[in-house]
Amino acid sequence: MKFKAEIDVMPQDALLDPQGKAVSHSMKTIGLPQITDVRIGRHIQLYVEAANEEEANAKIEEACKKLLVNQVMERFEFTIEEAKLA
Repeated sequence: MKFKAEIDVMPQDALLDPQGKAVSHSMKTIGLPQITDVRIGRHIQLYVEAANEEEANAKIEEACKKLLVNQVMERFEFTIEEAKLA
């Protein structure tokens, strides 16, 4: 079976996010002071072949921990669904 994963990677809450801070400051400059505390991360979409959803989850978790996420500085969460055939 083929599964589609949507992975969100964000800086750890305890760490500063200079890019997010710059965007938050710019919101005031462009007349949107109601928008604050911006945090900027990454979004990753991938497909995985697996026998079932449990195996797909394990493979995605492994990919995140070994390659896609620096766990010292970042956290991640993902959703998974069976890929729709085109």
